[in-house]
Amino acid sequence: MRLQSLTAAETLRRLGSSGSGLSSAEAARRRAEFGPNELEPRPARPAVLQLFDQLTHRFALILWVGAGLCFLSAWRDPGGGLLALGAAIVAVIAVNGVFSFVQEYRAEKAVAALQRLLPLRAQALRDGAPQRLEARELVPGDVLLLEAGDQVPADCRLLEALGVKVNTSALTGEPVPEARDARPSAEEDALRSQNLVLAGTFLVSGRARAVVIATGMQTHFGGILRLTQAERPPLSPLQREISRLAAIVAVLAGALGALFLGVGYALHLPLRESLLFAVGTIVANVPEGLLPTVTVSLAMAAQRMAKRNALVRRLPAVEALGAATVVCTDKTGTLTLNRMEVKALVWRSRTLAATPEALCELAAARAPLLHGAALCHDLLEGRGDPMELSLRAAAEGALGPLPARREAELPFDTDRRRLTTLHTLDGRLALHVKGAPEAVLPLCAFADAEGGARPMSAADREAIAREAGALADRGLRVLAFAHSAPAARAELASLERELTFAGLVALEDPPRPEVPAAIARCREAGIRVIMVTGDHPRTALAVARQIGLFSDGRALTGAELRRLTDAELQLALGEREILVARADAADKRRIVEVLRRKGEVVAVTGDGANDAPALRAADIGIAMGRSGTDVAREAADLVLLDDNFATIVDAVEEGRTVFANIRKFMTYILTSNVPELVPYLALVLLRAPLALTVLQILAVDLGTDLLPALALGAEPAGEGVMRRPPRRRDQRLIDRRILVRAYLWLGPMEAAAAMAAFFAVLHGGGWRWGAPLAASDPLYLQATTACLVAIVIMQVANVLACRSEARPMAARGLGENPLLAAGIAAELVLLLAVVYWPPAASLFGCAPPPASAWLLPLPFAAGLLILEEGRKAVMRQAASANGAR
Repeated sequence: MRLQSLTAAETLRRLGSSGSGLSSAEAARRRAEFGPNELEPRPARPAVLQLFDQLTHRFALILWVGAGLCFLSAWRDPGGGLLALGAAIVAVIAVNGVFSFVQEYRAEKAVAALQRLLPLRAQALRDGAPQRLEARELVPGDVLLLEAGDQVPADCRLLEALGVKVNTSALTGEPVPEARDARPSAEEDALRSQNLVLAGTFLVSGRARAVVIATGMQTHFGGILRLTQAERPPLSPLQREISRLAAIVAVLAGALGALFLGVGYALHLPLRESLLFAVGTIVANVPEGLLPTVTVSLAMAAQRMAKRNALVRRLPAVEALGAATVVCTDKTGTLTLNRMEVKALVWRSRTLAATPEALCELAAARAPLLHGAALCHDLLEGRGDPMELSLRAAAEGALGPLPARREAELPFDTDRRRLTTLHTLDGRLALHVKGAPEAVLPLCAFADAEGGARPMSAADREAIAREAGALADRGLRVLAFAHSAPAARAELASLERELTFAGLVALEDPPRPEVPAAIARCREAGIRVIMVTGDHPRTALAVARQIGLFSDGRALTGAELRRLTDAELQLALGEREILVARADAADKRRIVEVLRRKGEVVAVTGDGANDAPALRAADIGIAMGRSGTDVAREAADLVLLDDNFATIVDAVEEGRTVFANIRKFMTYILTSNVPELVPYLALVLLRAPLALTVLQILAVDLGTDLLPALALGAEPAGEGVMRRPPRRRDQRLIDRRILVRAYLWLGPMEAAAAMAAFFAVLHGGGWRWGAPLAASDPLYLQATTACLVAIVIMQVANVLACRSEARPMAARGLGENPLLAAGIAAELVLLLAVVYWPPAASLFGCAPPPASAWLLPLPFAAGLLILEEGRKAVMRQAASANGAR
């Protein structure tokens, strides 16, 4: 039997406690048994092991193999210079690893906020006397004294309660305080049980005595924490693509390295040359600058999103949001303003808009409806339920403050569904009742009328009920008011009879004005929006229709959803329009999981602590920055600083732009792999001198290429980015089109320019094919430098070509992206430093080449741009022809 179904005395007996609490000795014994009242974080993986993971992923393992070959060769041939090369490769691994480790480490704080939600101290009875104790010292059976403003430190069963209202938003996400009392409850759900107050909630009003029934990880919060710890966030689409690319590169680099190491052995090359060739093949195939470029590009996008009120907590979420196909959103505060407003009044059989003129008319008539709105509330020093604040503000705005003294109250609860207060006003008693129309109307025998009250007829009741239903269908929250003037004080329950009906008040939480346009943008972008709310279905439907989210789709309640099998729910979630009302956190999480099984990329919003599992289960968890709990924010990938749905749409646009830009700089980075690999193929297959050293490859990949690649990552959104459907979940970041363009189109052009520059310098210096050429020969150093110069100049042309896959280069000026001009300038400055600054030239094995080496690549660069423009024109014509068909 659950404790909430027992009386207060039975609960104390069951817990082995009493009304005066526990003794210190018994409390100490129980603390040894149950442990401290603390939430236990998931044992963190040691930072050393997390760093080890970042140093041993697939890209890193390939480079470790290359470094190992260098060290092996240096051991066999100490003077060969490969020791420095191996150290350089290890440095590359370390920089990338540390960078990624920092991001991973920051993401491990997802549940730390749960501990901060518990108060540090609590008032408890020990040895029969009140004591201030640390919350961690509490045990089951402790009796607590709670007052308005106190945060509840453990799950408790109320023993006594006077006017208690509890804010449960930390658990439910709903801001409306709920009444609690000490009577036994048949409700099995702890969140809905009227006599339980749970850890992490706090008292808005009233006083209570309560016995602790669960502490630490056994509390409702503890259950949420276990779910959050068990829920591993799924890999983002970008992370899956990087992993896939790493696997492809690992196989390709490993196979080529092993193949050509064998070829070198078969051709009887010296071991140093064979190892150098294998290392060069590996380094040329691994895009060393890819991971830092992707990370910095995402970080730049995150900064841009922050300016649009979207704070990114996990960088992959930037790109993942661009792939979103479904957004599951709350209603209150996200689609609406989270601000209750009085919209309509029903008074003396008239329905009035709540204009200042209408309120003044009621004030002039001293309408009891306004008196009830001003006095019948449960506010604490002006704080509390936004609905009651709105009611009092509207009434007092017309009447002015009423000099009334409250004598007694009968609090609202879910059984009574009404609040009753007794006041002294102008020397007379005044009773006011406020609540649901169906709870108040049966108590009324009269109706307010001009000149005094008149008896209510059955037709009056039907008309009032009909008008209340019509207002509810408009999405308004409807409250009924009644009053009486008792002759003497008595038990309030006995005074709730023969009341006079005062009228109805309808309130609205208005939709955000920018939301309808945002919903329309989502539709245009092929993104479905599903409202998942705890509100009444009528209210949810009305708001959904107002914002253009819902017309003739399917509306489910949480109860209906729970009766569906996963297969049935999967079919239901395939509807073009669907709305889920009266849903709780478990429903939301199930919806997310079923949608992901359907192949959708799901973004979900949440603000309560109980939303944390759904936020973690989604592809993109989005928490509210203003109204959200710390737990929700820590579990989310993205935090909306303005709690606004329109900000999500802005973030989707940014995410789609990021994906397109990553494809651009992927093409740019992968293109240079070809001219870096060809010299090693020529070394083995043609017995030509090595045109490019491994350190010069690193100078390109981690030097001159980085800033232009980052500039491509900052390209502005292309035309129509939000008029296209989301990319398919299986669409590759690196697909056949990019590989063909980089490796079979742009790359060979760059390789031709590089090898031409290399051999032009050699032949200009008198070298003839087959003649020996020492690695320290000034002519050889000039020739490899000419090869490096040609690659960088071709990459300047390539970065301009990669700004768009199909649009002509002239359609985008450099002014649209100032970083691009800066990146190209920095690229050329770095090249000049490597060639002409003695320390850098010595490190990378360079020497100033003849002036012709700077001019020879220019025709190749012009040819690359001309051929690219031709290819783009063909693509545009083909796309136009397909559109015409």
